[in-house]
Amino acid sequence: MSARLPPAIFLMGPTAAGKTDLALALARALPCELISVDSALVYRDMDIGTAKPSKAVLAEYPHQLIDIRDPAQTYSAAEFRADALEAMAAATARGRIPLLVGGTMLYFKALLEGLADMPAADPALRAELEAQAAREGWQVLHEQLRAIDPESAARIHPNDPQRLLRALEVYRLSGQSMTAHRQLQHGQSADPDASKAALLPYTVAQLAIAPAQRQVLHERIAERFQQMLDQGFVDEVQALHGRGDLHAQMPSIRAVGYRQVWDYLEGRLSHAEMQERGVIATRQLAKRQFTWLRGWDGLHWLDSLADDNLPLALKYLQANSILD
Repeated sequence: MSARLPPAIFLMGPTAAGKTDLALALARALPCELISVDSALVYRDMDIGTAKPSKAVLAEYPHQLIDIRDPAQTYSAAEFRADALEAMAAATARGRIPLLVGGTMLYFKALLEGLADMPAADPALRAELEAQAAREGWQVLHEQLRAIDPESAARIHPNDPQRLLRALEVYRLSGQSMTAHRQLQHGQSADPDASKAALLPYTVAQLAIAPAQRQVLHERIAERFQQMLDQGFVDEVQALHGRGDLHAQMPSIRAVGYRQVWDYLEGRLSHAEMQERGVIATRQLAKRQFTWLRGWDGLHWLDSLADDNLPLALKYLQANSILD
């Protein structure tokens, strides 16, 4: 282990890539504590559609930051960073290695680099932007973002409404683009200690896992969505729908799969259309995750289909001073 900083392991990758299986294998081999890095797994009563580990698995291998919010609540990257740092510190104090696993790349980025001091969400402005999107389409909002913040527009896909809305919201509220806020965060501010304070105080080894061939991932996504339906995914969303306090614009219901089943329950999609669009949306999510990962520094990639990923991962961790 590093003499200066305690160790931590990041395990990331696209949806359906096999992250959980590898994380459990590492937890069996090492004194790890698992911390979820997933914006959907934070919600209670959203189990099937999020591919949440089973109760039996969670009982044997507890995961921090799962089931910590009601679906009616929001959960920000800033809240995740604070919660994750607390969980990591607790694991380190027990002499264990924090193993952070998931596919929400924004959360990993927030941990590594901190977060710029941006304005808080404004529900009224958000509702105004959503109404405009409903009238004119998301592409129009994306063009607005391109005009004020080309760098963020290049990074945010028009089919990623949550991040698109946030980028426009930041500009409308502060008069500065999200890119400008981040430039201030990364050392272009008057305070030279600001960027240092944002750094993660751990020696971090970063693993990523995905099938070497994209078609294999697409097949896995389709198979898993069918399995979710077979396991009662529609009934799970029906229970959420029946609560009466949730709606389609909430972050929880916007989660991939949930919004398609929600539209099916409200009669906007047939069952076949729901299934097709759910698979397509999941593929789009995987594509966005790959886009994040292609520009990620310091990743050690593993092939989901290899049968020696655990020894390869352990060898990498040993070489990067994570293991004694």
